[in-house]
Amino acid sequence: MKRMVKVCTEQYKNPSLDLIEKVFTEHENAKEGKLVRQLAAEIRSKEYYVPELELIMVDERDEVIGYAMFSRFHLEGNYSDELLLLSPVAVKTELQRQHISKELIECGLKKAEGLGYKAVLVEGDPRNYHPRGFRRAADYGIYAGENLQLPHIDCLMVQELVPGGLEHIHGIVDYGVYESLSPSGAEQNP
Repeated sequence: MKRMVKVCTEQYKNPSLDLIEKVFTEHENAKEGKLVRQLAAEIRSKEYYVPELELIMVDERDEVIGYAMFSRFHLEGNYSDELLLLSPVAVKTELQRQHISKELIECGLKKAEGLGYKAVLVEGDPRNYHPRGFRRAADYGIYAGENLQLPHIDCLMVQELVPGGLEHIHGIVDYGVYESLSPSGAEQNP
């Protein structure tokens, strides 16, 4: 199958949201699918959005089969010009385990480094992110805030984009800037 990584331009905005919702619905439930879709749409509307770091993979029919968004992120009001959040990442269910997310993430990491960012933060399964160079964030002084319900401390990870990029970056991860992740925002989207 021929496939290509592209920046998510206007024509792919809704198809990418549809993919995100479908994948998270299939793997979690409909509520989670809607929540993650809303989060991606919300990030697009915030000052943290970096258009050139919203990536998709398309197949030979130009259909969106994979998605990864890197957006600016801060820790306690600091580092938003140096730190990125990788979220969400979605791959069409029947095409998972074919290195689609790997290609999207690696492309995004290279682009992010080229744009001058120092590190990328991600929340997820360590088995999916350790092979891509992510390490436990707590080892770098980056900890989950009270509003993050992690199954394990190892699920919050970070990767340096440049040697020493995390030497001065530390603090508490708080998703409070996202209405869709706040208790009231999540309740509005059953």
